[in-house]
Amino acid sequence: MNYFSLFSLPVRYDLDTQALAGRYQDLQRQYHPDRFAAGDAKEQAQALTMAATINDAYQSLKHPLKRAEYMLLLHDIDINNEQHTMHDTAFLMEQLELREALDIIEQKQDSDALAGFAATITKMTKTRMAEMIRQLDDEDWTAAADSVRKLRFLSKLTQQIENLEERLLDSF
Repeated sequence: MNYFSLFSLPVRYDLDTQALAGRYQDLQRQYHPDRFAAGDAKEQAQALTMAATINDAYQSLKHPLKRAEYMLLLHDIDINNEQHTMHDTAFLMEQLELREALDIIEQKQDSDALAGFAATITKMTKTRMAEMIRQLDDEDWTAAADSVRKLRFLSKLTQQIENLEERLLDSF
């Protein structure tokens, strides 16, 4: 079942999140397992399966990166179960440099440097996100898949930055 169709939305990256949330609530009410408690075992199982599908679909479409991954999956590009390795040497070098920079900031316990580094990563993420959206709109699935891989790295790096910020705040 196509998640976009489930929510009566067009298959495109830019979507109406309010319409998504409203349709999600409608579907949750319609397929809530409690509504099928008096039904037979088959109806109950179907309602439970549908409720799980609705929840999975909502989570996939509401999160921007997951939405992009799902759109790629609709075009037979499964980012989650692939054995693809990045052949973008420049990006691989950039990854190493960014991780090294974060390690140095952590060793020095430099919260000012961390704030500047976080701002740089935020800017990089916005730039790559705009590229990915353009690629999805242009149906350039291969390029969009590479952008998603890069955004995944930046997302993990952002999480590491946030974790380091918390540790630095806790040490004061």
